[in-house]
Amino acid sequence: MGWASAYMEQLREGRTVSFRPRGHSMSPKIESGQLCTVAPVEPEALCVGDIVLCKVKGAEYLHLIKAIQGQRFQIGNNRGLINGWVGPGAIFGRLVKVEA
Repeated sequence: MGWASAYMEQLREGRTVSFRPRGHSMSPKIESGQLCTVAPVEPEALCVGDIVLCKVKGAEYLHLIKAIQGQRFQIGNNRGLINGWVGPGAIFGRLVKVEA
């Protein structure tokens, strides 16, 4: 279980979640400790540039979709790091709001 496992489970159940992630990998789009609201999303509605709650190689991230190839999504942070490619089952929700 990682930092986002409980949120991912709630998203799977169709609920919207809010939490305050820590770290600087998404700055300035998301600053450490800001309140982030993530809602369930259908994979076909996702676009490059969306920020998603996802799991890549066992690690949980609130990161950007950098590229889409068919049913694969490339995930990375806002600092140029690429985490890897995932299928739609590894994306649990899309960021819909950021607050202080």
